Amino acid sequence: MMVGQERDASDALHDFRSGTSDVDWCEHNYEVTKLVAEFYNTISNALFFIMPPLLIYLNWQYAKRVSIYTNLIWALLVIVGIGSVYFHATLSLVGQLLDEISIVWVIFGAIALLFPREHMPTIFRGSRDNFRKVILCTALVASFLAFLMPVLNAFILFSLGFPCAYILVKELKRCKCPRVYYLGCRCCLTWVVAVICWLSDKFFCRMWSSIAFPYLHCFWHIFIAISGCTSIVTLIYFNAVAEVPEQMPVLKYWPSNKWDNFGIPYIAFKALAPCRSTCKYL
Repeated sequence: MMVGQERDASDALHDFRSGTSDVDWCEHNYEVTKLVAEFYNTISNALFFIMPPLLIYLNWQYAKRVSIYTNLIWALLVIVGIGSVYFHATLSLVGQLLDEISIVWVIFGAIALLFPREHMPTIFRGSRDNFRKVILCTALVASFLAFLMPVLNAFILFSLGFPCAYILVKELKRCKCPRVYYLGCRCCLTWVVAVICWLSDKFFCRMWSSIAFPYLHCFWHIFIAISGCTSIVTLIYFNAVAEVPEQMPVLKYWPSNKWDNFGIPYIAFKALAPCRSTCKYL
């Protein structure tokens, strides 16, 4: 009986061990240090620990006036960073699943909280509460399937990103604020560059290794962190416009409102007059 219990415990711990994942990126393993499998892929997740807490602080007005639950999305992005660090440091199956399933929850969280009411299926009749419940159930099912098909998870995640991209593009087409439109276009461009880096590292590893540059997955982490965070800011702007237009949401940048290209975007509220937020920005 004790032998069987020890074997069960050993099997349960097996997936935590290094190298148990079938996924191995182009970066050479344990080249920098014997403690970390993919050193540069690990440290390139730094933005996931820097940007979300900063955006929680910067978007406090949105959390107070529109929805505090959006902070859950920022918190989930930190968990994505934790999962990615653990995965690339160990190449364990548990690390891979933590990384991928946390991304699933970020995507479904963004859909549940920021999907425009007018684009919801008619069955929900504009009820966000019912919509959230369905999305929650779908996220639970997707998480379960992620355990069953870990090899296909990355490609499934890309497919989940398309609904968010579709809504973002649809909202940008009718956006009358050049500043917001520019940010949205930059999000889309950054996402495309991130996907190119991911695909290149995945399918052209031999070519990149031949020129001693097997690090494109690092750039995937950097670009997808920027794209993900700025996309969420853009979506919460559109949500604020739809939900509280009388409070006049406005897109700003930190540390300087003049830094459209290099600043951190966030949403503030002017609320000076009953004017829709599609008016000219100051």
